[in-house]
Amino acid sequence: MRSLSRLTTAGVLGAAALALLTGCLGSSDAGSSGGQDANRNADAKKVELTIGSNSVKGGKSSAGATFLSDVLIPKFVADQKGKGVDVTVKFQGDGSDDEVYKQKLSLDLSNKSGPDLFQIDGIWVGEFAQAGYIKPLTDTVGDAAKVNDWDGWKQIPESVQALGSYNGQRYGVPGGTDGRVLYFNKKLFQQAGLPADWQPKSWDDIISAGQALKKLPGVTPIQINAGTAMGEATTMQGVLPLLVGTGATVNTDGKWLGNSPQLRQVLDFYHQIYSTGLGDPVLQKEAKGRDKSFAEFAANKIGILGESDYFWRSVVEPKEGVAKMADRDSAVGWALIPAMKPGAGVKGQDFVSMSGGGATVINPNTKFPQQAWELLQFMNSSEMVKASLDGAAKITQRSDVNSEVLASDPMLSFIAEKVLPITQFRPGLAEYPKISAALQQATADVVAGKSTDAAASAYQKAVETAAGGKDKVTSN
Repeated sequence: MRSLSRLTTAGVLGAAALALLTGCLGSSDAGSSGGQDANRNADAKKVELTIGSNSVKGGKSSAGATFLSDVLIPKFVADQKGKGVDVTVKFQGDGSDDEVYKQKLSLDLSNKSGPDLFQIDGIWVGEFAQAGYIKPLTDTVGDAAKVNDWDGWKQIPESVQALGSYNGQRYGVPGGTDGRVLYFNKKLFQQAGLPADWQPKSWDDIISAGQALKKLPGVTPIQINAGTAMGEATTMQGVLPLLVGTGATVNTDGKWLGNSPQLRQVLDFYHQIYSTGLGDPVLQKEAKGRDKSFAEFAANKIGILGESDYFWRSVVEPKEGVAKMADRDSAVGWALIPAMKPGAGVKGQDFVSMSGGGATVINPNTKFPQQAWELLQFMNSSEMVKASLDGAAKITQRSDVNSEVLASDPMLSFIAEKVLPITQFRPGLAEYPKISAALQQATADVVAGKSTDAAASAYQKAVETAAGGKDKVTSN
């Protein structure tokens, strides 16, 4: 995730558990107000709130921690003072591994403690909601009109709102996000006789472009992440965008996608690429394969590559990128990811994408739910969202901010304007990481030479195990 991207585990969790169970909680924790009226302390003139985040100044996600502690909190305190309310807001930063942080936060919430507001990965929202750790904003705040009439929602595309939602209800406000596209090397395209404004309308168009690029010596035509070595990058940059291009999602109506026609279509596409020399199967197996693919693209050795906007702003960025391209602005093109064929995508879409990111939610046990909602609105106002960027060009959750701060960057503007309205998000469910691992293994099997049917059959078994039974898997 972007804002949270990325103690020994036993020691930290043990200490946290001991502190919670013995009641050794700081006064700034949310306390045990769960179950009380949502308007409790609504008229308080002296308020204490905490914001939790897996970030720390000078360490993990330092910029986010600095913004929260040094910019947002002082601004909100001053704003509330102008309203006659004496607010103290404390920042609870952490720098743990994401899974360790998640466990610590879950432990706090299960004991009706923890920060009043906290940032979590979007794929945790459903899991936390199912566990009862968080509630819909309308429940926590207690006034549906107050929540739903917030003017900020009008600036956050409905597709992006899904990042902080579960089962059609808003649990939090999404933070910055991203989007996935197909990048292509314009210099190689010109050599291969392909257009500089390339926009494939189907998977067949991608294959056709790859076949033209294959004629160029020393060039890998297509890089679509595959295998287990690339981990979640395989799932997010490869499998899931392709899957939604077949009209399916990995989880629908509470059931996980198994050995289905749509999954086999995705695996067939991988087979087309990696069994015919359009992709490099060795690259998919290497521990540093993704990094190597970046370097090869920058060196004009890969023609088409599926990635997020991270690739544009942090990988091939001319001055600070990890695989700098001095001529990025003229040499790198981008295109929407097409559905398998026009109209075949999820919701009948011609083009598709996947996005990630986090959300900020309110602890249902907070002593000050109304003031926490005020803080949540304040931190997601256009002024504060712009301030959080600190001059950087990044995609935010707000369309009005994006139109202003991305005006000079055509690629990021393309993501904000064309990709975000059609994007999808991973399901925020506890089983997802295991399902994702099974998808990665299925692509690894195909790249290694197994048939689509064999890879899909093995995937079915893995999903049934991960999901907890055949009845939780859809296949045909």
